[in-house]
Amino acid sequence: MIVDKNKQSYVTGFVQSGAMLIPKVSTELSFKDRFSGVMVRLGYRRMHYSVRQGLYAVGNPDPGSPVIVTANYKLTFDVVRKELSGMNLWILVLNTHGVNVWCAAGKGTFGTGEIARMVKMTKLSTVVSHRDLIVPQLGAPGIAAHRVKELTGFSVVYGPVRICDLKRFLDNGNSADREMRTVRFPLVERMKLTPLELVIGWKMILPILLISLLHFSSFIPLMGSIIIAIFVFPAVFPYLPFRSFVLKGAVLGLIWAGISSLLFAHDIYAVAEFFLLIPPLVAYPAFNFTGSTTFTSPSGVRYEIKKYTWPFIVWLSAGVIMYFVNVVRGVL
Repeated sequence: MIVDKNKQSYVTGFVQSGAMLIPKVSTELSFKDRFSGVMVRLGYRRMHYSVRQGLYAVGNPDPGSPVIVTANYKLTFDVVRKELSGMNLWILVLNTHGVNVWCAAGKGTFGTGEIARMVKMTKLSTVVSHRDLIVPQLGAPGIAAHRVKELTGFSVVYGPVRICDLKRFLDNGNSADREMRTVRFPLVERMKLTPLELVIGWKMILPILLISLLHFSSFIPLMGSIIIAIFVFPAVFPYLPFRSFVLKGAVLGLIWAGISSLLFAHDIYAVAEFFLLIPPLVAYPAFNFTGSTTFTSPSGVRYEIKKYTWPFIVWLSAGVIMYFVNVVRGVL
């Protein structure tokens, strides 16, 4: 691949390989990189945050240097290059249409065909002397390693879950221990999802805010439902019963409905409203987490949507009806 010299902000120069100029990327993130990353987490241009596909160099790689494969989602690309400081290697960036590795593997864009296409397009076999591609473990669902070998002559080596373990992985002779293979989703990582959920959820939050003003005694319970769904659910969902995220959300909603009934209900009608309206309001945002965590799979997401959408629509509809019954009762 012959690269033009219109450098991107993350490109610091070029490495010569035969007749090709391969972009060399910085391992330090600029203020713009960090600021843009924050904005993306807030939903700004989230589906248009990508880097160019192709082959990149980190440090001063030679033909024997490792080749790691990643997605062209810039948030992923930035995390990867930041962790590669002091290393010499090649990065093969696939065109995943601005989607991270794990999600793209589920969609099929981080997959066998795309790896084969990029290996051929970048003429990787003329750049490196070995025939190994280090692929992130979370990309495995989209890849048939034997087909990659047949199509390109390169073998797929599954690297660690976290890019921060790559150096240790390479030092161990491309071998991962149990710690490197363990998928984790700690509290800090879960809470990073909340700003985006808040931005996405405003279309639901605003109507609830306006409608709740019609029956002021329901204002705190209903707005509390949204706060719990966005901020509390990601913090506590590993500890809630059931595997389904929707049911986890419903359980949390039932707990809040019970608390709201004790604190704000004045009669049986208000209790009925809270138990009919609050659980589906909390459970609905939980749907989003089926696609935001490695706790689930693409088939699991489809299963939840198919099985629980209509029951929760009915549940929510009953709650809305009960809410307006209470509004009318309050007027009369």
